[in-house]
Amino acid sequence: MEGRHPQDSLVVMTELVLPNDTNLYGNLMGGRLMYWMDIAAALAAGKHCNAPVVTASVDNISFESPIKLGNVVHIEAKVTRAFNTSMEIHMKVWGEDFTHQYKYKSNEAYYTFVALDPNRKPRPVPTVIPQTEEENKLFDGALRRRQLRLILGGKMKPNDAQELMALFMKD
Repeated sequence: MEGRHPQDSLVVMTELVLPNDTNLYGNLMGGRLMYWMDIAAALAAGKHCNAPVVTASVDNISFESPIKLGNVVHIEAKVTRAFNTSMEIHMKVWGEDFTHQYKYKSNEAYYTFVALDPNRKPRPVPTVIPQTEEENKLFDGALRRRQLRLILGGKMKPNDAQELMALFMKD
């Protein structure tokens, strides 16, 4: 299976914040944004592996700036690293105010997706070949983020997370 570049999986999704998407304060509801992010991440994962995919995990999502009613949401998603059957997808989210003509960062997040075969069982995915400095940085950090996800999910013992432990242990 031939490796792929992160740019090959890039998805940019754009949505307009309508009244039904907002809370009482006129801000985009977090759940609606997470829904859109899940779609963008699924599209990026599917592009990477050319197979059906399912969400396996969602990392912490912190909101830096609210996105207001009438603003536009831009979600950029791309695969940062592939493991055996899973892929980490990094997302950046911006709001854009057309009235005042400025763009602002709303948040970033990591989602994990698993590729499925025709029997709905996990299947191998292509490796990721980073090209840019930012892609290499995201690729290198993905193993530590994965180990943390596995520990928090009870699927890995902390003592087995060698990459993660290396951040805290000195020689």
